Amino acid sequence: MNGTLYLVPNTLDFGVAAAESETSGIPDLQQVLPLGVIRIAARLPCWVAENAKTTRAFLKRVNEVVPLSQPLQAIAIVELPRANKGSQQAPAVKLDALLAPALAGQDIGLISEAGLPAVADPGAALVQAAHALKVRVEALSGPSSLMLALAASGLNGQSFAFVGYLPVDAAARLTRIRELEALSRRAQQTQLMIETPYRNATLLSALLSGLSGSTRLSVSCGLTLEQGWSRTDTVSAWKASPTTVPADTPAVFSLLA
Repeated sequence: MNGTLYLVPNTLDFGVAAAESETSGIPDLQQVLPLGVIRIAARLPCWVAENAKTTRAFLKRVNEVVPLSQPLQAIAIVELPRANKGSQQAPAVKLDALLAPALAGQDIGLISEAGLPAVADPGAALVQAAHALKVRVEALSGPSSLMLALAASGLNGQSFAFVGYLPVDAAARLTRIRELEALSRRAQQTQLMIETPYRNATLLSALLSGLSGSTRLSVSCGLTLEQGWSRTDTVSAWKASPTTVPADTPAVFSLLA
């Protein structure tokens, strides 16, 4: 029988500058992941990862709760191949090769740098390849910054879309912001987006400049962290009472016109 591809959720503190400090407010693993998930992660002999280094850091945290079934250096960790420029997916042949242990009967873990793998994440291509090869796929419970931010926003949770990153070019970004606002108004649909943390302030400024005053804007920053917060207000209220978004902490931005 084939093994199972487990979609193992990671914590949301990746990229936080103070993550290495014991006093940084980084939550204990059991505060964000069910014990059952930690136990599965502790026994898996093979991993496909977005980043091998952060996966090893994750497994060290797992080992503090449930001892790993074998030494960390004996666990096989391979990285997802990067997609070719202009392509959304890595070559299918390479992805199939990553599933060879499962075809030989071993269970594999798929993990992202943060949150749920295969959700706004390149791991979705590996899941698609697993289904094509008849490898069993099991998604495990854990934090998703997008879902947590949507829930905390108070915006429309019945109709929403994740639109990823906005253009870096200022003019193109402004055009995209106005397109998203028009779509949100027409469909009454919440639009969610993210940005590289050091550009958080730039994106917030662009949203406040490009959106109508009555549009509701929500920012959720540092989700699951001790210092995390969420704020939802009209654009006019944001301008009247500004809030600074840190440049070293992941954030999710949402709007509803």
